[in-house]
Amino acid sequence: MNDALPPSVGPSTSPSGVPHCYRHPGRETYIRCQRCERHVCPECMRDAAVGFQCPECVARGAKETRSGRALLGGRRSENPQATSLGLAGVNLVIWVAVLVTGGATSWLADRLMLSPLGRCVVGDGSQWYPNVDGAGLCATLPGASWQSGLADGAWWQVLTHGFVHVDLWHLALNAVGLMILGPPVEQAMGRLRFLALYLLATLTAGATIFVFAPPYSATLGASGGVFGLMGALLVLSVRFRGDVRGLVTLLVLNAVITFAVPGISWQGHLGGFVGGALAAAVLVYAPRGERRSLWQWLGFALIAVVVLAVFVARALALR
Repeated sequence: MNDALPPSVGPSTSPSGVPHCYRHPGRETYIRCQRCERHVCPECMRDAAVGFQCPECVARGAKETRSGRALLGGRRSENPQATSLGLAGVNLVIWVAVLVTGGATSWLADRLMLSPLGRCVVGDGSQWYPNVDGAGLCATLPGASWQSGLADGAWWQVLTHGFVHVDLWHLALNAVGLMILGPPVEQAMGRLRFLALYLLATLTAGATIFVFAPPYSATLGASGGVFGLMGALLVLSVRFRGDVRGLVTLLVLNAVITFAVPGISWQGHLGGFVGGALAAAVLVYAPRGERRSLWQWLGFALIAVVVLAVFVARALALR
């Protein structure tokens, strides 16, 4: 519900134009409540997880906590680590399946990773015919087989690329990032919204890979979703006036590694970050009130529709 000022509240500024406490009109202050953004004096401000809150917002937050609601309106998770652990478990299971089916030459990895265009591969897939652009012609070549890409029908790759790994170190790095960044995001928005945000970030990462990566490249890994969590945490920290220095340092470090180390998909990292930040902004800035959840899910749906439209447009352009 929208914040309502108590009857005793006076104007928000003094005659000199300096803001003052909404509960004590004679006390000048520049401190704002992180939730309702009203000014509060040192006597009225209450410590919060990030910044300070006014007494009314503290009381409202306590009521929401007792009712099982998270900060951004979702149902509060009893164990905020559970979803991140589950996602890491899915990645582990798929990695084992890839390992069993051949590791770096696994046919399963070839089907799950994101390849913009299909390829006519030879043998273990390390080589292919660059001028063969159809399964029919590929079938006539000795020892060749057609490996489908997203543009020619492998639609599942829009999401599966974010759950498949070939190297153990790649899996481990993404799992650690997921377990560090995931729980605070889920704690703020609830399990269902957290999972939706993670999938949207993975979807957006796939779209940027599809548009900007070389047509015959192949991209895999959960980095897009992990970067989406970084984007979400940055939006949450800015909105609720948290200390963003550590997070910005982490982002800069990852950006340097992304562009300095060969073979890392900057497209996936950028798309995941943007997708996570947009999804978090939808949750944070959705109008408060009884229809807050409706606005949030409509915002998520709009992001998904736009991203899917990008996939369709790019697929048509590649054909």
